[in-house]
Amino acid sequence: MTHASPSTSSVATATPPAPSLIRTAGIPYFLIAFIARLPFAMMVVGVLTVVVSARGSLSLGGLTSAAVGLGTACFGPLLGAAADRFGQRFVLLALAIANGAMLVVFTLVVYGGAADALVLVAAFGIGATAPQVAPMSRSRLVTMITERMPEAARPRTLSGTMAYESAADETVFVFGPFLVGILASVIAPWAPLVGAALLTVVFVGGFALHPSARAVSIHRGDDGRAPSSASDLFRPRLLVVVLGILGVGMFFGTMLTSLTSFMADRGAAEEAGLLYGVMGVGSALLALGVAWLPARFTLRARWLVFSGILLGGTLLLLFVDTPATMMVALAIMGVGIGPTLVTQYSLGAARSPLGRSATVMTMLGSAVVVGQSIGAAVAGELAENVGTAGALALPIAAAGIAFTAALVNWRLSPAAPRVASV
Repeated sequence: MTHASPSTSSVATATPPAPSLIRTAGIPYFLIAFIARLPFAMMVVGVLTVVVSARGSLSLGGLTSAAVGLGTACFGPLLGAAADRFGQRFVLLALAIANGAMLVVFTLVVYGGAADALVLVAAFGIGATAPQVAPMSRSRLVTMITERMPEAARPRTLSGTMAYESAADETVFVFGPFLVGILASVIAPWAPLVGAALLTVVFVGGFALHPSARAVSIHRGDDGRAPSSASDLFRPRLLVVVLGILGVGMFFGTMLTSLTSFMADRGAAEEAGLLYGVMGVGSALLALGVAWLPARFTLRARWLVFSGILLGGTLLLLFVDTPATMMVALAIMGVGIGPTLVTQYSLGAARSPLGRSATVMTMLGSAVVVGQSIGAAVAGELAENVGTAGALALPIAAAGIAFTAALVNWRLSPAAPRVASV
């Protein structure tokens, strides 16, 4: 008669460790998804650079940049809905080809001397076909977390994932314009758009073909149809998140524009980006740190606290009078803005109707773009016609919108001492 040794028995009954998200998705996934975001970050600045260089009109350059944002805002949620209905692979492959072509067409239209109206139409086409890599990446990762990971590990993993995604977005939107400047100065003003077209075809195409694109929720049918109604997208608990993230987008647009005006008054407009980077670096670091916050610090509490810090930082704009004091205010805002954005995306993921996660993520991403465009346009008008003081009041209003939405969300959310409380 044989007996299993204690060591053999313990090995046989040992519970395998829970798989990490990095192991589940694979390191190549994160590399491809990161690079595939770059073209989107290069488009707005690249369009502005080409138009100003070829047409000599800063006004037309600003309008074309706005047209790109308008196209993204109008079609982003529709593309997310199409991905939920037909699958990400088909939609992203089509967009990779269409957007790459539109970037080249726009360059030819600008240098070909076409009418300004045609330039604006082509710019709108760039935005309308922009691949929604960041929202779709969030959607994929959320699906992996909810369907392939143990329930106990999901809340912290989801929080960490939203933190990483937000930090990746901020990093790309700092590096993208820098890459545009390098290509435009070393090669030619048209080089950033051609480079963006190549990156789109290669890396967005690679993102589309990655095996994770085939992931379909177990709650959906074989044909990919979602059981939830489109009306579920308009529930108050989700709409308040859209409103809050719209406020964050407005903050980004108003803050950068009013900061540029502030530094221009001091004869150093070119240094606005450096000061803005103080907020950006702090925001990215704090966004990553959200994953380590204790579970008892719920999502609804995080949104309220960090948007309150953001609002407090913007109130200091009423008293800044030197670049040094502005830097202090921006550093405080950075503490609030990154975690606020991460929390809003986490809430959006948690409240997505079954089978509509890509739609929700593109709704949130488009809200940021719309807010950014509106904020930059209004702040620019105020700075030019009223002065810097008037423009600096707008980030306060934008932060106020995000904080007010947090208050409404507090009332709409259940009180439960878990990070999953939404």
